[in-house]
Amino acid sequence: MIRAAKDYAADLKLVENAKSNLQSVKDILEAVPQIGVEFEDPTVSLEKKHLVIDRVFPKEIRNFLKVLCDNGDFGLLDEIEQAYMELTKTPEKVEAQAELTYVTPPTPEQMERIRLFLAKEYNNPDIKIVGKEDASIKSGFIIRVGNKEYDWSEQGRIDQLQKHINQSLAGKKLATVSEESIISILRADIADFELAAKDKEIGVVNWVGDGIANVDGIDHAFYGEIVLFDCGVKGMVQDVRRDEIGVILFGRDTEIKEGSRVVRTGKMAGIPVGDAFLGRIVDALGAPIDGQGDIAQDGYRPIENPAPSIVDRKSVSVPMETGILSIDSMFPIGRGQRELIIGDRQTGKTSIAMDTILNQKGKDVVCVYVAIGQKASTIAKLVNTLKKNDALDYTIVVAATASDPAPLQYIAPYAGTALAEYFMYQGKDVLIVYDDLSKHAVAYRAISLLLERSPGREAYPGDVFYLHSRLLERSSRVTAEAGGGSITALPIIETQAGDVSAYIPTNVISITDGQIYLETEMFNAGFRPAVNAGLSVSRVGGSAQIKAMKKISGPIRIELAQYRELAAFSQFSSDLDPETKEQLAQGERIREILKQDQYKPMPVENQVIIIYAATKKYLIDVEVDDIMDFEKGLFEYIDTKYPEVPASILQLHNDVTIVADEAALSKIDM
Repeated sequence: MIRAAKDYAADLKLVENAKSNLQSVKDILEAVPQIGVEFEDPTVSLEKKHLVIDRVFPKEIRNFLKVLCDNGDFGLLDEIEQAYMELTKTPEKVEAQAELTYVTPPTPEQMERIRLFLAKEYNNPDIKIVGKEDASIKSGFIIRVGNKEYDWSEQGRIDQLQKHINQSLAGKKLATVSEESIISILRADIADFELAAKDKEIGVVNWVGDGIANVDGIDHAFYGEIVLFDCGVKGMVQDVRRDEIGVILFGRDTEIKEGSRVVRTGKMAGIPVGDAFLGRIVDALGAPIDGQGDIAQDGYRPIENPAPSIVDRKSVSVPMETGILSIDSMFPIGRGQRELIIGDRQTGKTSIAMDTILNQKGKDVVCVYVAIGQKASTIAKLVNTLKKNDALDYTIVVAATASDPAPLQYIAPYAGTALAEYFMYQGKDVLIVYDDLSKHAVAYRAISLLLERSPGREAYPGDVFYLHSRLLERSSRVTAEAGGGSITALPIIETQAGDVSAYIPTNVISITDGQIYLETEMFNAGFRPAVNAGLSVSRVGGSAQIKAMKKISGPIRIELAQYRELAAFSQFSSDLDPETKEQLAQGERIREILKQDQYKPMPVENQVIIIYAATKKYLIDVEVDDIMDFEKGLFEYIDTKYPEVPASILQLHNDVTIVADEAALSKIDM
């Protein structure tokens, strides 16, 4: 039996925001008339109709539309709309209930003011108010109506004032502002500040697990916003859907249950920053984990920040020496560059990054080491190495261990970059190491799959390229007008069985300015650092070398390539001519000087000296096994007899002085 349109209209009045939702239905049917045709077709199954309703129409009106389809009355929609408009011509009181939380019951005058406020906000003078006593709010009142909250408590008023002051000071460089100026700003802000009963959006958890929470009732949250759960755990909005939001949790989810309250903060996810972070170990949220107490902060930076624009960037022209001969001579790294370190597991990737950090001692470079998904014991060993070599004083360690939730591993490199940006925009040079981005991509994949995003190649989500591009693009060398500093990035990628054509390696290779490829066979053969000269490259090249190194290191790659070819053919021949034997001997000695002990970076002036000795064939009479001992003795000899040679190498050179230095080097009795 067909129900009358007036009965349906009466039911429609019970739907939240019925008028706007009904208009949305009309707009959808007008845009796609086929949907209405199928809904009126009795041969179409109810399951299919319900599925379309759930996917297309607003949540609040879905049940009403399903009833129409179930009863075969969808064709009455126009009549129902007319009947609804007739019913709503005469205003009726909307049933609503407000919860009033207090420490002491409000006076009759206060209660009357509260009633007037609610009547104005909800157009209902007879709204029901239910009282609730709660001593934890200390003083004042909190009013809750549906998913909105009006905080008039003591803490709520403090938060309003703090937010107002932070907004006033935002964008001001406090380091350059005097104390008197800051006090005057605060006085003016406090004088102009007016407390207001501003509403807060309150959501409810409808599902939680595996570091993810789905929250219903928050309609205006934005991507990257911090939300606060009633148990004190913070989360970040990662997914904005039609009916709910997906939140990644920055803490354990054991205290969060279905029905837990969630409050918007209106703040982007960020991290405290300051000079006091140097020498400290912090987690992905900037909290200290080294047991040395709190860290004084000079400001707050969002973890997601736009990369410097093209006009704010400078070309890479200043070297960032690693202290590793094979890299500084053949694949130089400049300040502001992004050089990928790639290789299989246990091939010395972290060692190269650590050597580079150790080599920055005394060079006024701030180092940030970001550990992603590593064992806590491994991070502890690295920290001890930094301490032993007096490198921790200029280094910040950001650690998201393997035991930390995937959301913390996901935000760790962004948090480390925010710390690096703080120093860069102060005009300092920063070296940041991401160890490693393979685990970072895996953590992001886990989050995306839990958020029910569509998987793509190797089960990674479609935006995994953007994940790393927006991170690495923040590393650059900026102009003096933009701050004058630089961020040099050394991302690390772990390959499987040397496969550089896998998804994540190819993505990161295309983003970076070159790569240092470490070969497993070379490492196992005792050739360390195991840098493959054929697959490694620096797209900055000689622009990031001092002129002495640029002049002297040219022949190395050619002679190494010739050696590899001759060595491959010579094993099939028993009789070699003297010229070939000499080339093989020269190649063996060049390979030998490229070997280097771990955590012993070589100064660039010593690198120039030993390369000069090798390329000029002064080592041809030295046994291969004695090369390293000869190298040490040569450096000691020059420091004693010719101290002016290393000093001249460090200076800025032109071509004339280089020739002179070569002449000076040639006079050394080797």
